[in-house]
Amino acid sequence: MFRGWIDGKENFMTDTAAVTAITSLNLSQYLGKWYELCRLPIKYEDETATDITANYSLNDSVTVRVDNRCFDKHGKPSRAIGEATPADDARSRLKVTFLPKYIRWIPFTSGDYWVLKLDPEYKVSLVGSPDRQYLWLLARSPDLAQDTRERYLAEAKRQGFDLTNLIVPRHTGREVTDDMLAG
Repeated sequence: MFRGWIDGKENFMTDTAAVTAITSLNLSQYLGKWYELCRLPIKYEDETATDITANYSLNDSVTVRVDNRCFDKHGKPSRAIGEATPADDARSRLKVTFLPKYIRWIPFTSGDYWVLKLDPEYKVSLVGSPDRQYLWLLARSPDLAQDTRERYLAEAKRQGFDLTNLIVPRHTGREVTDDMLAG
């Protein structure tokens, strides 16, 4: 009941029910390219970045390679490589880190990546963290019907996420390629 007050939020009477992930995730079906359609602000991600994508592929039988790409505020290609590890048998709660492998053993160096809502065809995904600090709406295409977007964001609100500062990155049709990153 006092979580909002303790965190310094304006409304200290907010519902503090736990954030819930989906009951199971077929990881192999979730792999591939996703477009970031909106997110809550993140201190390490440029608010003016465009054409943001995440590509997930298997590293081995347990971990997933995360390859995030975008164009930064200067129009230059940017990339962050990370690793995700399922945190439960359902595989819908993952731990993600973008730190170099040699320091990943340090505690508190990974973040929570919980799949909160996912359509049956694995084309739209709502991802967040249990502390409600992080939230992403991802889709297999940079275009998403407004009613679908509204349904997924309604689920985020239902789970207690504050969408006041939601960022909607532009998708211009450009794509960060390996050649761009090599040059």
